Formats: sequence, structure tokens, C-alpha cells
Amino acid sequence: MDYAAARTRRMVQLMEQLAPLEGYNLSPLEDIRFLRCNRPLTRTPVLYDPGIVILCQGRKRGYLGGEVYIYDAQHYLVVSVPVPFTMETDASEEEPMLAVYLRLDFKLAGELILEIDETFGPTHARPRGMYASPMDEMLRESTLRFLEAMSHPIEARILGPSLVREIYYRIIAGEQGGSMRAALNRHGHFGKVTRAIRKIHSCYQERLDVEALAQEASMSVPNFHLHFRTVTDSSPMQYLKSTRLHQARLLMLRNNMSAASAAFEVGYESPSQFSREFKRFFGRTPHAEIEWMKATYALPAPSTPSIYVSSH
Repeated sequence: MDYAAARTRRMVQLMEQLAPLEGYNLSPLEDIRFLRCNRPLTRTPVLYDPGIVILCQGRKRGYLGGEVYIYDAQHYLVVSVPVPFTMETDASEEEPMLAVYLRLDFKLAGELILEIDETFGPTHARPRGMYASPMDEMLRESTLRFLEAMSHPIEARILGPSLVREIYYRIIAGEQGGSMRAALNRHGHFGKVTRAIRKIHSCYQERLDVEALAQEASMSVPNFHLHFRTVTDSSPMQYLKSTRLHQARLLMLRNNMSAASAAFEVGYESPSQFSREFKRFFGRTPHAEIEWMKATYALPAPSTPSIYVSSH
């Protein structure tokens, strides 16, 4: 067996140990989760929080607009801003999907971006809210060392943070790292739209309109519409509705809320309108969707982010 194959096998062995249960498995580090899926999953709407997903086995496909994002043992996924899209998973009992999820640490990323920009100059890459990129040899080695450390509690606590920093560096300085650096830059149209997206996620239950969101972004309404769609492949109001529906699904799944209660909690005034829009968006009634979710996914703890069911 050559070194590359041996390394891949070792990474899978470590992930089997770190993710023994289907669904999200906690780690000694707050922003790190180990994910296991033992079955194929058909397309479902998701809303990813900013983060990095590194697969050691299995495959996922994300569909956004006219693009397909494949992330597997050869490709990792980076999400710089919350993006609503549809996702499907290739997995089986014999070969489960095994992945590391790193919730984006903006402070750490910002520190590294500043150091990289000071060394190499500012990037001129096009900012992207989401991209899949090939795993290079250096990132594979960094990930293997990280998994080895995480399999030992003392090493995880002492060495884990520095190894996470190393992974961030490999990605930010990598082939498409310029797109991530540009996306996290607070200047320019992308940064302005990101401010409005943060407003949506912090205040989705309030009355929000396009004018207020454009003002948050310091843009005219026509420019805001144009650049918001460029970043999210969605209109501002469609994005707001998507966010509310995902949050309502989380409330029903995790807190056993009724559809009517969840609807009011996320800003709907009419439960019947909520139910119609929910079924149109997810393809099932609220009750049927929650029953399907419970049968399909391991129920995460309330504090655990979920790239399956909503924003993390």
C-alpha cells in the first residue's frame, strides 16, 4: 500500500473512532464537530453557517443556482456567508460519510488574512460565498495530524487549537483562498451585502423589508438587489423567507414546538401562510417534515450546529 492510500485509510480509521454515532459527534474543541452518515440522503434544502467541511469518506453534492459543488475525500467545502441551497449525500453502512466540520472562527481567520495580506499583498480574487476546492498534500497532512491529536484528549486540548490554525492557514493560503480572503473583507459590495445577511440572521423574527436591509448595507435598493443575488443566488425577501423557514424547522425539531408556535416565533403572522410556504419550500407539511427528519437524522443537541437542517 502506498503512502497516500495508507494515509487515507488512517484518516478513515480515526474518523470512525471520533464519529461513532450517526449525526453530529462533539469534540473537545467548541467549534469542531465530527459528522457521520450511514445512508444516502436525497436532495434537501439546507442553510449552511460559515464554516469548513472536510470529508474523509463519502461524498456530498450541493446545488446552488446553476452550479454543483462536490466535496468528498478529494475536495473540501468553504462557506464564507450563510447560503441556502440543496444538498445530497452518498453514503452507506459499509462506507459511511465521515466529515470534519469547523464552524468558521472569524477572529482566527481575520488574524491569518491580515498576516497573509501583509506578506503577499491584498487579494484580487473574486469573493465567493461558497466554493469547493481540491485537497492538496499539505492540507491532507495537516488534517491527519489534527485527527491524530483529537483522538487523544490531552493532545486535543493542548495541540488542537494550533492544528486548527494550521488547517485555516492551508485553506486561506491555498488555491482558492483568495476568494475566502476577499469574501471576509468587510469592504466592497460583498462585504456590504454580508452586513445585511447578518442583520437577517440576527433579526429574522422582526419586520424587515428591502429598504431597511439596503440601508443596513449602505446601498441603494436597485444596487442592493443586484449584489445580494450575486452573493446568495436569491433575492433579499426570498432569503429572509428561507431563513425563517429553516429556523422554524429547527424549533419544531429540537424544541417540539407546534407549527403555529414556530411560525409566530420566526415572524409569521398567519400560521396558514406559514404552512403553505413551508410545504412549497420543503416539499412536506411541517408535521411530515419533522417526522421525516427524526427518522432520517440523529437529533443534535440544541447547542450543536447542523449543516443538515438549518443555519449553524
